[in-house]
Amino acid sequence: MSYLEYTVARVPTGPGKILYMNWALLVLIITVACIGFVMLFSVAGGNMSTWAEPQIQRFLIGLGILFFVAMVPIWFWRNMAGFAYAASILLLLYVEFLGVEGKGAQRWIDLGFMRLQPSELTKITLVMLLVAYYDWLDIKKVSNPIWVLVPILLILLPTFLVLRQPDLGTALLLVMGGAVVMFLAGVHWAYFGAVAALGAGTVAAVFTSRGTGWQLLQDYQYRRIDTFLNPASDPLGAGYHITQSQIALGSGGWAGKGFMQGTQSRLNFLPEKHTDFIFTTLAEEFGFLGGISLLALYGLIIFFCVISAVSNRDRFGSLLTLGIAATFFLFFAVNMSMVMGLAPVVGVPLPLVSYGGSAMLVLMGAFGLAQSAHIHKPRGRA
Repeated sequence: MSYLEYTVARVPTGPGKILYMNWALLVLIITVACIGFVMLFSVAGGNMSTWAEPQIQRFLIGLGILFFVAMVPIWFWRNMAGFAYAASILLLLYVEFLGVEGKGAQRWIDLGFMRLQPSELTKITLVMLLVAYYDWLDIKKVSNPIWVLVPILLILLPTFLVLRQPDLGTALLLVMGGAVVMFLAGVHWAYFGAVAALGAGTVAAVFTSRGTGWQLLQDYQYRRIDTFLNPASDPLGAGYHITQSQIALGSGGWAGKGFMQGTQSRLNFLPEKHTDFIFTTLAEEFGFLGGISLLALYGLIIFFCVISAVSNRDRFGSLLTLGIAATFFLFFAVNMSMVMGLAPVVGVPLPLVSYGGSAMLVLMGAFGLAQSAHIHKPRGRA
């Protein structure tokens, strides 16, 4: 029996494959989601129906999606990567012309029962296609300039469409997520050095273009940069969000003010307290210990993803799991950096905790892919 025949024979099949799930990862996901339910209950002043109840319903739907995706063989998702990416691009084009506008941005498709944000889906479909590409590509060609250009174009297309919405935060996550997959696939470090130099030049161009006819960013995005560099320059205007966030973070101390006792959120000083800035509410009520505990849970989710990927002898499944773990890391790292004043406010939700439909469902689907890779990985020795 060949190695391929042997390993395929040892891949779990039938209903019993559910026993091979990465249960530690699943328990951690549910635990973090429950923390989110508790915080949404708190920021609503003890009302379940405002945000917590809809979030629980979405999570249960997401859990169903996770199990469904996990039970489907990983080779199917490898074959579907191109179709998934193409579908997300078509949805972004639909948003460009017929999307629903809100808060100055056109990012959503109104499905009636919920608003779908295709850019959230693109974060995962991009990773899927890049991983499928590197699984197909000969390892010796990974750093060849011609073959490096292909993934760069695949990254830039959705990034351009997302920037037009405009959604700078998601665009940055697409670029960073794609770059991480390229790095993990073995692309030579010199390319990343060149990109870093280009990025420095782009930053310089962004500041130089301000106030000119070829201004590269919107005025509100420049205000966000000003606020990041000096929040105190406009504490009641553009700097209000980050100023109130830092007050909430600092006032929590080591152990916090207690559940539902956070004054910044209870008195509505804290903006977007149920979405982008929900971490500050947690830190105000449960202090440094609460914040570091959530960070530890996030770290454990990444740890179990990495362990699963390292033990997987299937290149696609291993690289996909690492790509999803890296994308998940970027989600919470950018959000936490943003609310602590370490990065500009770019509107990135806290994964599994912030209120939201598209982000929750897509992330659960992504973890379903990681579970599918774990369940269907080759087992035994040839």
